[in-house]
Amino acid sequence: MTNPHRLYVGTIGEGLFRSLDGGETFARACDGMFVECHVRALAVHPQDPRTIFMGSEQGLYRTVDGADHWARVESPLNGLQIWSILLARKPVAEAPGSDVADAPGSDVVMMVGTCPSRLFRSEDGGKAWTEPKVQMIQESPRIMHTRVTCLIADALEPETLWAGVEVDGFFRSRDLGRTWEAVGQGLSSRDIHALAFARAGNGRWNMLAATNNDLNFSSDRGETWQPLGIGASMPWSYCRTLGQPIGRPEELLLGNGDAPPGSAGIIGRSTDGGRTWQPACMPGRANSTIWNFAVHAADPELIYAASVSGEIYRSTDAGQSWSKLAREFGEVRALAWTP
Repeated sequence: MTNPHRLYVGTIGEGLFRSLDGGETFARACDGMFVECHVRALAVHPQDPRTIFMGSEQGLYRTVDGADHWARVESPLNGLQIWSILLARKPVAEAPGSDVADAPGSDVVMMVGTCPSRLFRSEDGGKAWTEPKVQMIQESPRIMHTRVTCLIADALEPETLWAGVEVDGFFRSRDLGRTWEAVGQGLSSRDIHALAFARAGNGRWNMLAATNNDLNFSSDRGETWQPLGIGASMPWSYCRTLGQPIGRPEELLLGNGDAPPGSAGIIGRSTDGGRTWQPACMPGRANSTIWNFAVHAADPELIYAASVSGEIYRSTDAGQSWSKLAREFGEVRALAWTP
C-alpha cells in the first residue's frame, strides 16, 4: 500500500492529466494552458513538490500549487517546442539568499532543451534567460528537426551537466550550463534518447546512453563508448529511456521496445551499474515502447512508467515488479509523481 501521492501524465493533444489518489482516477489539470497542448517535459522542484515546470509547444509553464493553476513563464521560449527540462541544484555559494531568491525555482539552475535543438538557461527562476552558444545540428533529413531529448546533472561533479540530442550525439558543460562542448567517441548511434549514471561494484561510476539501435556504455565519464549489444539480453535493440531508483546508484531501469512508437515494450533492469540487464517482472508486454519513468525521493520504492501509446505501470519495489493501471491514455510523453 503506497502513501497518498499525486501522479502527473503529460499527453500529446490532450494536455496534462493529474491523479490525486495514486492513479485510481484522473482529471485534466490544464487551468492556464491550452487544454489540448503537447506536454513533452515535466520537472518537479527538488525541494518543493508543488512547484512543477512543464514544457509544451507553446513554451514553458509553471505551477506553484501542484497543477491547480498554471502560468506561462514569459521568456524566449514562448512558442518553442520544449522537449526537456533540468532543474540543477546550485552550489552552496549560489544558493538562496541573493536578491533573486524570491522567484519559485531561483534556488536551481534551469536548463531547457527544444526542437529544433537549442538550449536555454536561467538561474533566477525564469526571470532572465540566456542561450548558450553551442553548435548543435538543427536539421536532419530523417526526422526534419533535431531535438534535445534529455538533460541530466553529473553524478559526481555538481557543476557538470549533460545534454543528449536526437540526432546529434551529446554535449557536456562544466560550468552549470554556461558553455558546452560536444564529446563522446564510439557510440553505436548519434540518435541519443536518454543518459544516466550508475555506480559499479568497484565504486567507479559508469555512464549509459540509450539510442535507437543499442544501449551504450562508458567507463571514462563519457569520453569513449562501447555498444552493449542489448538485443542479446532484452527483446529488442531500440532503447528509449533510462531511470534510476532513488538511493540505489548501482541500479538502472531501461525503457525497451520494438520501434518508435512500436507495438510492444518492456522494462529492463540492471543491478550492476548497467553492465548486464534482464527483463523486469511485468503483467505482460506493454502496447508500445516504454517511454518514461517517474521517481521521487519521498518514496524510493515507488516508481511509475509509461508506454508511449498510453499505458501506465506502477512498481512498489523499486522497479523489480510492475502492475498496470486501469486508465489508459492516447500518446504519453511526460510523467511525474509527487507526495
